[in-house]
Amino acid sequence: MLDDLAAILRQAGRILLDRRASGAFTFQRTGASVHASVDIEVHDFLARALSGLSAGVPVLSEEDAGSQRDPRPEKYWLIDPLDGTASFIEGYTGFVTQAALIRGRRPILAGVHAPALDETFLAEAGAGALHNGLRCGVTVRREEQWTMTDNYPTPQGVAADLMHVLRVTRYLECGSIGLKICRVADGTADIFVKDVTIRDWDVAAPQLVLEEAGGTLRDATGDQFPYVGAFEHRGLIACVSPDAARRIARWLNKREES
Repeated sequence: MLDDLAAILRQAGRILLDRRASGAFTFQRTGASVHASVDIEVHDFLARALSGLSAGVPVLSEEDAGSQRDPRPEKYWLIDPLDGTASFIEGYTGFVTQAALIRGRRPILAGVHAPALDETFLAEAGAGALHNGLRCGVTVRREEQWTMTDNYPTPQGVAADLMHVLRVTRYLECGSIGLKICRVADGTADIFVKDVTIRDWDVAAPQLVLEEAGGTLRDATGDQFPYVGAFEHRGLIACVSPDAARRIARWLNKREES
């Protein structure tokens, strides 16, 4: 099924690239968020394709508010048709399309595809993670040698503060949340932290990639993402070290209290 999932995501990626090349999409900005018409088009494609891949397994999506109202089923697909919409609209490469199969409140199968980079990350619970067909894993380094990743040209906000605390000097600008988590998984970066609201479809697929690559993903409190109840949670910590993730969670909580 992993190969089938990869093929579906690549097809979704081709839709994104085609629409961007032709300009055949519209978008709307609301505050800090941006939404493009191609989100819906790719949602419809993924919903049909994944339903054909696993008959009877429902598809829950960022783009389908109705799918988020009922109690979550025991097994379902959770998709983000376009993660990194701003990158997509502004002509950058850091956007992805992603899907995770959730069972028992945990992702068990996942794919993250960055079409403009021609990169695909895949993972299956207990079977490891792949980057373009090759095994990938986090890189173990001393903290002072770590690379922080975030989506700004230079570190800002919580990323800049944490770099100072950890004495980290290396920084990587990257696009979508999913891609940044995968950059930790493939060893390009070592840490990615957010202190804003994070939604389950942002992290389900890259979480499995990161964990199968040997890394850790936690919310800002240091807990695992529960994939139950509300789809929103506070912050995230994607890190190569579980111990560091716990320390960073404590630091985030103290920072919020001060």
